[in-house]
Amino acid sequence: MFSRREFLMAATATGAILGPGLTGWSRLMAQQALSEDDLLAMPAFGNVTLVHITDLHAQLKPIYFREPSVNLGVGEVAGLPPHVTGADFLKLYNIEPGSPHAYALTSEDFAALAKTYGKMGGLDRVATIVKRIRAERGDSMLLLDGGDTWQGSYTANKTQGADMIEVMNALGPDAMTGHWEFTYGMDRVQEAIDALPFPFLGSNIYDQEWNEPAFSPMETFERGGAKIAVIGQAFPYTPIANPRWMIPNWSFGIREEDIAGHVEAARSEGADLVVLLSHNGFDVDRKLASRVPGIDVILTGHTHDALPEPVLVGKTLLVASGSNGKFVSRLDLDVEGGEMKGFAYRLIPVFSDVIAPDADMSALIDKVRAPYEPELSRELARTSSLLYRRGNFNGTLDDVFCEALLEEREADIALSPGFRWGTTLVPDQAITVEDLHNACAMTYPAAYRSTMSGAMLKDVLEDVADNLFNPDPYYQQGGDMVRVGGMTYAIDPAATMGARISEMTLARTGEPLDPARDYVVAGWASVNEATEGPPIWDVVESWLSRHPEVEIPQNRPVSVKA
Repeated sequence: MFSRREFLMAATATGAILGPGLTGWSRLMAQQALSEDDLLAMPAFGNVTLVHITDLHAQLKPIYFREPSVNLGVGEVAGLPPHVTGADFLKLYNIEPGSPHAYALTSEDFAALAKTYGKMGGLDRVATIVKRIRAERGDSMLLLDGGDTWQGSYTANKTQGADMIEVMNALGPDAMTGHWEFTYGMDRVQEAIDALPFPFLGSNIYDQEWNEPAFSPMETFERGGAKIAVIGQAFPYTPIANPRWMIPNWSFGIREEDIAGHVEAARSEGADLVVLLSHNGFDVDRKLASRVPGIDVILTGHTHDALPEPVLVGKTLLVASGSNGKFVSRLDLDVEGGEMKGFAYRLIPVFSDVIAPDADMSALIDKVRAPYEPELSRELARTSSLLYRRGNFNGTLDDVFCEALLEEREADIALSPGFRWGTTLVPDQAITVEDLHNACAMTYPAAYRSTMSGAMLKDVLEDVADNLFNPDPYYQQGGDMVRVGGMTYAIDPAATMGARISEMTLARTGEPLDPARDYVVAGWASVNEATEGPPIWDVVESWLSRHPEVEIPQNRPVSVKA
């Protein structure tokens, strides 16, 4: 793997114009002012343009979204992007603290900077960006959607993704892959995919009955005089991270040998450029790139990372485009004679107060939301605290969910899933039904109440920790750590399975958890089909009705050992 300095030297040698991480953003930082042209203008380079969006999580409107302050890497990737945050991230990419791009890309001074720079995203702003690039690049452009597109909002849940599908069809992707899409169940997913005007690619999804691919693995496009093969890679651990019973006839996996076979087939059929449209997660794709030759570009998703420069692994570029519509990636490529000879890149931050909304897309978004607007805007409470989720451990929005579970379900301990989706609320903001559902809109929302022994709780935490911190990325099968309420613990991410979790205590008394004692535990989003309980949004709404002024202190239930 190249070092960052070697990467820059290699890119310079190709004649590529590196994007905002090195040039455009530095200029914007100095002037501390933004215009649409500053954000979108990019000198034309090469003959092929890839535009990438991923992990939208059904966010149609501008939102606040705080990037993580903790994103730990283990093993060989410790300290490498994307496992760099805060001030270290700003230093690595030469971004001035307090600048718009510091706000977009880190958690540093987020609440204060949000007042200055406002919300980000909005698919009508994304449409403005996409249309401009199409106008500039013509038939040289491919728009590729990395998945987690149809799930994550009140309206998507109500329509089983139909609102997002209608809007995305208008945006006009050339292909997509998926993950949370599958949680609508096999019948709905198949129905929706069959009606798409573009291919849904899933090279790693098999029909278990016939042991054959369930979806098209690859699509070939002609762009800018080049033949481009796009291989789709859905999230490989969907039946583990999400309910298997919702998709009983499909099997998933990384299927590295299949990808290698598709790459070889694409090259033998004359592909000049091979692109992996992936929902593997960044570290999985970094390992994959080191093991499967012949992939020119991996457009990576799932882990919600936003990096202002591609990461180069061998000859493969890894592009990370963030989440929730905050960013659009533009990658211009010089493709000639069956190889990629150079590139130019820009991670475009979608500042919603700077980029003009596309009128047609705005009208369509308003149309699909109209039946639900009264409920979406219904105010449940107000927050004086910054409420966020993103990060390896508890965020303050997770603490709201845990407090609600503890009180409403009369539990000793609360467990809330380590999902990466869920938007941010800034201090003095109303908490609406839409805001609540942005953090919990899903198809298996039952809030359970059960008993677990102290030993079982440790096993649960150890299992999730191994999914997150296994040094082999191919064994990282979940999201971030399960969030906890009513208890504290210590974790050593670098330890071995079974030895990472220690010092488990009951928060209200400070006494150590007894391995042999049973505790009342409340949680939600169990993957077990028979789970019973009220939907989590009802639990949290009930709690908010009794806590109309939300103030959540910075909770530190987890102590991380070096």
